[in-house]
Amino acid sequence: MTGIKLILSTQYFVYFGILGVFLPFFNLYCYHIGFTGFEIGALSALKTLTTALFPMAWGALSDRFNARKPIFVLCSFAAAGVWALFLLTTDFWIMFTITAFYGLFHAPLISFLESFSMDILGHEKTGYGRLRLWGSVSFIITVLIVGHILDMTGVGVILVIILAGSMLQSVLSLSLPKTGAKKEKRLKAEIRTFLTPKMALFLAAAFLMLVSHGTYYGFFSIHLEDLGFSRSFIGLAWGLASVAEIGIMFFSTRIFARFSCERVLAASFIMAAIRWLIMANAVSAGAIIFAQLFHAFSYGAFHIASILYIDANTPEESKTFGQAVNNAVTYGFGIMVGFLANGWLFERLGAGNLFFISACIAAAGGLIMGVEIMVGRYRSNTI
Repeated sequence: MTGIKLILSTQYFVYFGILGVFLPFFNLYCYHIGFTGFEIGALSALKTLTTALFPMAWGALSDRFNARKPIFVLCSFAAAGVWALFLLTTDFWIMFTITAFYGLFHAPLISFLESFSMDILGHEKTGYGRLRLWGSVSFIITVLIVGHILDMTGVGVILVIILAGSMLQSVLSLSLPKTGAKKEKRLKAEIRTFLTPKMALFLAAAFLMLVSHGTYYGFFSIHLEDLGFSRSFIGLAWGLASVAEIGIMFFSTRIFARFSCERVLAASFIMAAIRWLIMANAVSAGAIIFAQLFHAFSYGAFHIASILYIDANTPEESKTFGQAVNNAVTYGFGIMVGFLANGWLFERLGAGNLFFISACIAAAGGLIMGVEIMVGRYRSNTI
């Protein structure tokens, strides 16, 4: 591994280590300080709304002024500073405000990392998975360790752990190389790239995929605790999902040399629907662990294929903006809708019924992806 790839792998390691604390346990923390299901859903939705809005603005600025690294460094330090404010309050509305400002700076980090990776990998872009897998390794280690820590200390310590990780990532951001296209492109031209039928169908399908993940990302940990499982098991369940995705990432070069991004995407929707159907009825540890193995496809394969799909279908000078749009539509608007709907329905329907609805949503996304494949074939045959 070259020095630059090592720097990027370290960034992924720290970023997803932080996520390994936030995703499984922050909503659980909110649950324990007395927030309702709707309040938890609203906080989660706001966080993802910032993921939808701000990366596109930061990405457009980065591409326009060729300032990817300075913006990444600025956002890293600012996000760490804002997160520290969570240590000072448990009031919902104050935390709601802090979440908005935290999202402003934290939201663009992952799309910038993806853009750094695509630039540095160059002609070896199908090897992205091997670079990204260090994030999954970190996620696994983190959820396992933090799960045990929380069984001994309580959930409040996660705020301090995330702050420490954020400060570390801020310092490490200074070592990233300066990359980015030297050409400029008008924002209107960049937006037109995403208004083609092919891209619109992909984004619609990807949006539904992440909507279907709303129950999982928002209430999986709470659901497991309500079923009587320990926080150590909760961490284990999240960690096993990441173990499953590592295999996909490690062999990503071979997979995408044999199968097109479209076919991998279509398969990931089918697997996601199966995963949520299993989870809708799972009450035993074995069934839950088995369902988590499908994360290899519903997240791992889907994520890599999406990154490569966007990179292949956006102009060279708009790569940062392109990845930002992808993250905005999926991990922004998609997850936001999933969080809001699940936050409102969780106490009415329960997690089991919500997972069944998630399976239907993933299946609908798969149908749209199938239409995109047929449109692509038709265009290829008529050219």
